[in-house]
Amino acid sequence: MLRIIYCLLLGFASVAAAGVSVDKDTPAILVIGDSLSSAYGIKQDKSWVSLIGQRLKEKSFHYQLINASISGDTTANGVNRIQSLLERYQPAIIIIELGGNDGLRGLSIKSMKQNLSTMITLGRQYQASVLLAGIKIPPNYGKRYTEAFYNVYIELANEHRLTLIPFLLDEVGTRSRLMQQDGLHPTEEAQAIIVENVWPYLVSMLQK
Repeated sequence: MLRIIYCLLLGFASVAAAGVSVDKDTPAILVIGDSLSSAYGIKQDKSWVSLIGQRLKEKSFHYQLINASISGDTTANGVNRIQSLLERYQPAIIIIELGGNDGLRGLSIKSMKQNLSTMITLGRQYQASVLLAGIKIPPNYGKRYTEAFYNVYIELANEHRLTLIPFLLDEVGTRSRLMQQDGLHPTEEAQAIIVENVWPYLVSMLQK
């Protein structure tokens, strides 16, 4: 059952960032993630990313939210596309939600960490603050690998002195009613819980 919360492998691209018009006078929050952030199986306006955008407006935070998440993305894919996104959107804040596909494929944890570190460094070179979303993989991958995998997020947060969301799917992944019928992706109902997992960490980085 735990495996259902980590599968990010379906290759459907989010179109949320396509054709987005940028208001240069409004700071941007750029989300770079995978299927957990790309609204797979639900309406875009019901995803946790869109709900964060709604809350920003409700709380009078003047930011534009750009979702550049793609289902199936690995950290290597993130590295390959982050610079063009940074150049295009010049974000004030970047939310990085990647790594789950690396873990599911048993890819090198060392390479995953380096890729995420590169993304963080590039973001900061463009004067963006970085919010990193922690991901966990199921125990059947072995205690040594799963612990080393999750420790990457903690190590990066400490080394780069950045804000870490401890676990994006806290209180979601182990509840079957909060998962879609495919057993792979959070439901529309679950998105509000994910918002509460993200918001306390994001709000500390915002300016009115």
